[in-house]
This record gives sequence, structure tokens and C-alpha cells, in this order.
Amino acid sequence: MSKMIFVNLPVADLPASMAFYDALGFENNPHFTDDTAACMVWSESIHVMLLTHDKWRSFTQRPIPPATASEVMLALSLDSREDVDAMNDTAAAQGGTADINPVQDLGFMYNRNLADPDGHVWEAFWMDPSAIPGE
Repeated sequence: MSKMIFVNLPVADLPASMAFYDALGFENNPHFTDDTAACMVWSESIHVMLLTHDKWRSFTQRPIPPATASEVMLALSLDSREDVDAMNDTAAAQGGTADINPVQDLGFMYNRNLADPDGHVWEAFWMDPSAIPGE
């Protein structure tokens, strides 16, 4: 079996969160989706599990942080600067927040940060490894 990552996120409104991630380009895997959780697929190796608060609490009793907190920033590579801009525009149009941190443009790398409706932070980035400055 190839290595995979499943990022588990507590969400307040499962259908709204599914719609948000669908709009960003994730696809739903119905085999791991019910009324308490949804598996949203970014790639063959990256999956996001959206869990209702009750479902989340079945895994841990640790508190769910408020939407204004940041514990982790998850980064997704995209094919172009335009794709980074489009993801942020889509996030804002779908109930998330675009540009929660300053835009970073290093020439060879470009990124923008967004938050989903529950405040989970994502970094959309594009990088051209051939343009990385040498030492």
C-alpha cells in the first residue's frame, strides 16, 4: 500500500464544508461519507476527513479550537500562480476567508493563505524549482 495522509478536521456544518472543499477542487469519496463525516480527496495520497463535532469527540476529548485559532497550516501545491489566485478567490466566494496572512511572492515561489468556514488554515502555493536562487 502506498503512503497516504488523512487530515481530520472538525466542522460545524458538514454539508457546507463539503460544498466548500468541492468548490476548491476536492472530490468526495462516498465510501467514507455519511451524515457524520465526509472524505474529500485532493489526490491519491491526500484526503481530508470532515467530521461533525460529535464525530470528532468520538476520537478525542480535547477541545475544538475556535475558528480564530491556528494550530496548523496545511499547504497544497498548485500548477500555477493563477491557480493559487483562483483557489483564494473561490475560498472567499464559498464562505471561507482569503489572504488571512500576507501574500508571499519570492519569484520562484508564490503563496496565499486561506481559511475554510471553520477557520482551518490552508496555504495554496506554486513553486518553480528550476528558478530557486543558487547559493
